[in-house]
Amino acid sequence: MSAATNLYLLRVVHVAVGAIWVGTVVFIAAFLVPSVRAAGPAGGAVMQQLMQHRRLPLWIMAAALLTVLSGLALYGLNSAGFRSEWLGSGPGRMYGLGAVCALLAVGVGLAVNSPAARRLGELSARVQAAGRPPDPDEVATIRRLQARLAGGSVGAAVLLVLATVAMAVARYVP
Repeated sequence: MSAATNLYLLRVVHVAVGAIWVGTVVFIAAFLVPSVRAAGPAGGAVMQQLMQHRRLPLWIMAAALLTVLSGLALYGLNSAGFRSEWLGSGPGRMYGLGAVCALLAVGVGLAVNSPAARRLGELSARVQAAGRPPDPDEVATIRRLQARLAGGSVGAAVLLVLATVAMAVARYVP
């Protein structure tokens, strides 16, 4: 394949998979987590299905990894091997800012969202297996985990929207 074909393929992967990643995280933050919280303990069954059976965190991390790796390759190609002249240019700085925001979102996903969602799913599975409503301690834990997941989801969504905007305008920054 030619260098131009590789560049186009990298761009397609970066933009298409990145759009899926950003869209999924924004949907989770804006719609799914608030709905799960509003459902109270019953929302845990939805999280259990998504986390354990549908493996949503795995899909999100795969999209994040493909987006970050293709973005790194594009950054290297566009900068002619990470040359400082290009990295210090308007586009170089904006692409770099977008990359930092995206990497911070990955960190939030790994350190906050994924563990909270996994624990919420596990707790829901235990309560459901016991065939009883959650006790007061479990309800408190569910609420705490839902609040943590809500905060982390909003944080990751904001970071990913900022990354998207930075990269969308990067080529126009002098």
